Amino acid sequence: MNKLLVFITTFLFAAFSCAQSIECKGNPELLLHKGNTLFLFQQLDKNAEIFSKIGPIDWYQLPDTITPITSGTDYLYPEHGAGYMIKNGEEREFFWVFDYDRLRPQISDATANLTCENTTINITGNIPAMNYTTPHGTINSYPRTCQIIYLDQQWSESQWVDSIAVATVEFQNTMIVGASPVATDFTIVDSLATLFQQVGDSIHTDIYAPVALKAHPLAIVTTRPNDKSNEVERPVDPETLIRRSAPLEITFKANALNTEYYKWELYRGSELMLTRNEAQHKYTFEEPGNYRATLTMSNSNGCEYKSEDFDISVSESMLLVPNVFTPNGDGTHDEFRVVYRSLKEFHCWVFNRWGHQVYEWTDPAKGWDGTINGKPAAAGAYYYVIRALGTDADSDYISKPSYSRKLKKGELPIGVYQLSGDINLLR
Repeated sequence: MNKLLVFITTFLFAAFSCAQSIECKGNPELLLHKGNTLFLFQQLDKNAEIFSKIGPIDWYQLPDTITPITSGTDYLYPEHGAGYMIKNGEEREFFWVFDYDRLRPQISDATANLTCENTTINITGNIPAMNYTTPHGTINSYPRTCQIIYLDQQWSESQWVDSIAVATVEFQNTMIVGASPVATDFTIVDSLATLFQQVGDSIHTDIYAPVALKAHPLAIVTTRPNDKSNEVERPVDPETLIRRSAPLEITFKANALNTEYYKWELYRGSELMLTRNEAQHKYTFEEPGNYRATLTMSNSNGCEYKSEDFDISVSESMLLVPNVFTPNGDGTHDEFRVVYRSLKEFHCWVFNRWGHQVYEWTDPAKGWDGTINGKPAAAGAYYYVIRALGTDADSDYISKPSYSRKLKKGELPIGVYQLSGDINLLR
């Protein structure tokens, strides 16, 4: 817990100075509460004095505002918990004085009760109240708070990292803070103690094994390796799932802490497609449609977690062919490439004007660079023939003999592409 101790020594309140018509010896902290001025000394003794800035005055101790406790003096030895009044002409100023030594918590034990949602800190002992009475007889209580400090884990970019959680709560015998998925003790620091850097007054519980679980589930899209891909709706954002081209491979990761049981459910529409019980798994979406994935986790402590849905949309197929390309090395349209989406098979042949084949390829992400046997092809018109199948093609056309046979244009079903035409090479 060295990290906590380092944190405590730096988690200090800024000190205020005395104000208005008085000044203080002993460097008390100025606490403002409901418009009232409270002075908190670290220790009230003969070295703790309050002086008048305006010379000798009459000093009154509340609730008596008629009879001064001392007259014509320019200093006062204050008492713990007492309220005072001074007069400056027609104006009156009120203030209250407290001794931190008299307000120190007297704690004999501190324990923690951990649940899935939070941690209850129980302390045995007395936390003195900081009460004062106004000139109108109203009893006010300055709110006593403390910082409860414990180890936690926070997700940072791509991994869990150690962090220190600090909860500022009302200082009382029973206090509730968040749940941690890692083993930790709990350190209770009196807010008043930090005013005087009295971190040695901190209270520590034992170290407790974690009960709660924590997760940062992700659905990471596997991107295609081509930097200059002509595939539209490519998966390029690993955390935002929108419409994407098929085949779409996604790695589902639970990124969980203190978890033992996992259940990933994958739906197409409202129909459950599959269930997997690994913390991490992959799935490739081949068919167009709308999908969603959910994660449910639990541990032997009875804690459960359910993620928000991951919405996944796989696009229908598409194939578009340009009519010109310019292989001149300027980085724009240097290759004859198609624009496509969700294709499972592709084949393109290129012929010259005499009907001789000059090039062919089967990867729709690639294309013809305008060379023949390594030499620049002559400018002019060439003829292409393309046969392709989309992931949304009917099962009757999945095999090559089916989709390769000659069909009339009007007979082409969804996802079956039989294209031909001219491609102009310009230099």
